[in-house]
Amino acid sequence: MSEPAICCADITLGYGPHPAVHHLDGDIDRGSLTAILGPNGAGKSTLLKAIAGELKPIAGHFDFGTPKPRIAYLPQIAEIDRSFPLTVFELLSLGLWRKTGLFGGLSHDDRHAVEQALHAVGLVGFENRTLDTLSGGQMSRVLFARVMLQDADIVLLDEPFAAIDTRTVADLMGLIAHWHAEGRTILAVLHDEALARAHFPTTLLLARETIAWGPTEDVLTETNLRAARRMVEAHDPHAPVCEVA
Repeated sequence: MSEPAICCADITLGYGPHPAVHHLDGDIDRGSLTAILGPNGAGKSTLLKAIAGELKPIAGHFDFGTPKPRIAYLPQIAEIDRSFPLTVFELLSLGLWRKTGLFGGLSHDDRHAVEQALHAVGLVGFENRTLDTLSGGQMSRVLFARVMLQDADIVLLDEPFAAIDTRTVADLMGLIAHWHAEGRTILAVLHDEALARAHFPTTLLLARETIAWGPTEDVLTETNLRAARRMVEAHDPHAPVCEVA
């Protein structure tokens, strides 16, 4: 039996009195590769933010074991302010903050690590490009390179393939497969059922509550997908409020 990397103990999440995720209960196995699918407003991104520590549960708790694992979180590209005057090199160097500290300088080895990460994502020569000059696919590659430098035990990817071409998707899936082979625990929010079926052994189908969770072929059935699609995207102001623990 696999050892859990994350135990979700009756987790309820939200930004106000009416939760975005209701009573999520289950384990994410160490070294697993999990797709999170569901309709818009299902709570997929909210779940990743909570695991990353950016959002405190309304009720329930996460158990990561001891010592707590290192977590790398790749947000949606739309959430990143690309007008901020950062170069690719400067953004990537932030991935080394656990080693260097927030205000520490980079050693020769650190700079070499940044160069190696750029090579791995096919962006050699982009070091001095500013973020606002990058295409969507190039920005996705930069964010994957930063995840590489974080050297995390758990990798959280929020819609990593949004609005990028098929070649870039294939290249980035190669990186995910490599991380999985290294024994890292990976969770990715996806909208592409075919991609989940082809590459992700485990799927969590979420529609504010768990529709199904387990082997992808058992989860992505027409019955389960139809149940997920019945979720009303707008919040019901008359819905019951989950109590704060």
